[in-house]
Amino acid sequence: MKVRVRFAPSPTGFLHIGGARTALFNWLYARHMGGTFVLRIEDTDAARNSQEAVDVILNGLRWLGLDWDEGPISGDVTGPSKGDRGPYFQSQRSENYRRRVEALLSRGLAYEHEGAVKFKMAREPIIIPDLVVGDVTRELTDREKLEPDFVIVRSDGQPVFHLVNVIDDLEMGITHVIRGEDHLSNTAKHIALFRAFGVEPPKYAHIPLILNIDGTKMSKRDKGASLMTYLEEGYAPEAVVNYLCLLGWSPKGNREKVPIKEVIELFDLPQILRHNARFDLNKLHWLNGEYIKEMSSDRFHELAVHALARVGIDTNRYDLAYVKAALDTSKQKVKLFSEVPTFADFYFKDEIDFDLEAAAKDFVPETKKYLKQLRDAFAQLSKFDATTLNDTLKAVAAASGASMSVLVHPIRLAATGRTVGPSLYHLLEVLGKERVLSRLDRTMSRMG
Repeated sequence: MKVRVRFAPSPTGFLHIGGARTALFNWLYARHMGGTFVLRIEDTDAARNSQEAVDVILNGLRWLGLDWDEGPISGDVTGPSKGDRGPYFQSQRSENYRRRVEALLSRGLAYEHEGAVKFKMAREPIIIPDLVVGDVTRELTDREKLEPDFVIVRSDGQPVFHLVNVIDDLEMGITHVIRGEDHLSNTAKHIALFRAFGVEPPKYAHIPLILNIDGTKMSKRDKGASLMTYLEEGYAPEAVVNYLCLLGWSPKGNREKVPIKEVIELFDLPQILRHNARFDLNKLHWLNGEYIKEMSSDRFHELAVHALARVGIDTNRYDLAYVKAALDTSKQKVKLFSEVPTFADFYFKDEIDFDLEAAAKDFVPETKKYLKQLRDAFAQLSKFDATTLNDTLKAVAAASGASMSVLVHPIRLAATGRTVGPSLYHLLEVLGKERVLSRLDRTMSRMG
């Protein structure tokens, strides 16, 4: 039996970090088993649906690198596709649901009630075999003993979640349903529906919930609950994926940084932990910094350019070698890509703004003569590299009788507008002789 799993989110305009983790675990299991990962949008609630809400889901999964294997092509809901050509939409499958409801009605397994359709639920406990939780016996509540039947089609003709979820899993051949433990309470109804359709249900694996660090349930309003937060704040997607893997699953040896290829090799359902996971934003922040430090230059450049673009800086205006050299000076300084503009935006601006407090401190009348001496020494250089610049600044300081700091702080501020940033001599080398001299001239003219 070839494994077929699915991720079936509702388009609410929000992709919860727990939903992203559910998608990841399904994707990992499909890749580990050589199976199929299906993406299905549960959009039967027309009042809440919009293309923007769907895009949030699709963009989030693409950002994480979770490509799906099936989806409609030009309206054909049975054809194979890749991640940019799906997914399935329940709103396009209404005929399937109508046909299945008619079958239940004709066999006396469902009946009309006050304009709605109700399913005749089993009058006995249902055992739920679960690959993570173990066997769970779902007893009828006192209320259900009196009225165990439940609505599968509302009076307005809309099929409910329980029905469409089961029909889609059945018709798509889903073999394993991997979802959050909060869905466990629905599973008895789903098993009963599968059996009413004459098939055995898929295997279930209900994974632990993600809680806040204090043990409370993570709601939409909690910090870090939305996946898009991590894209906007400059996390590397590979670091987020790595951290999500650790929320309910653990490799041997208590390792924390595990490449995704190795996770795929190791991941299996019996290894999923039983207890709820606690989301530690500080740990993710640390892990992201580790990924950046060990990241290839090309990958760092790619993500850094995106971070600059988000704040309106177009690096396409500059020579590629210059852009790469500029970004390389920032690689060991940042833990989030949202910090890249703070360390590197001055490379890509014709006019820089000075830190006003620092300017008041460092751009004083007696500083100007030292900057003039340094500017003249830089202008004479035939070689404008970090080592030569360092030696030149030391020589100017010694000749003028000034301490190094009297020159270092003003030159950094003049070149970058800030008091902190990449290595001074390396950033001057990258900026190049023409830009450095121009910025020194502009600074001294402002000093009067």
